[in-house]
Amino acid sequence: MEFSWRIALLDAAALPVSRQQLEWFYRRSGTIMRSPLKLHSGWYEAGLKEYLAPNAVAEAARELGVTDDRVRLAIARAALLEGQKINSADISARIAAQATGLDRATLLARAQSPEVEKRVRETTAEFHALQVTQRPTFVLTNNIGDRAVFSGLAAAAPIAAAVIALQEDETAYASYAAHFGNPPPD
Repeated sequence: MEFSWRIALLDAAALPVSRQQLEWFYRRSGTIMRSPLKLHSGWYEAGLKEYLAPNAVAEAARELGVTDDRVRLAIARAALLEGQKINSADISARIAAQATGLDRATLLARAQSPEVEKRVRETTAEFHALQVTQRPTFVLTNNIGDRAVFSGLAAAAPIAAAVIALQEDETAYASYAAHFGNPPPD
């Protein structure tokens, strides 16, 4: 089993329209998720249509070999717990460089490249093609083509149950193939 992440930029419908609305959302979500932390709204910048810079920095770090969650988590912590203005590419690159040891200037240059922006926009289009609107969205796929999509669900139990079901289907197919072989050719 492998885990990977993709970026889906928030569009205008998914972004708060005011800092007050964002703070209300954080209060609601914090209590529903029983979070011991209160999220900080200081990162919010009114009027922005998207937050390309921090997402491009995360994508650039992946391109430079950091495929785990360190960059995304470091930028999220800086924004959501410290209120840093992460839509500045320089700030996001500094945070990512501190979290990974990557060269800040190299990371910043890659994050601002047309290739990285193109990939971010492509994965955003893939997200919209799923016809879901909520984040997080989890797409679970096994090697026989089964797929489960969870959009907006943050509870672990249903996701874990889907993972188990997908794995059991793979095992069943492998068992059948071991006993009876692969399908005959056309």
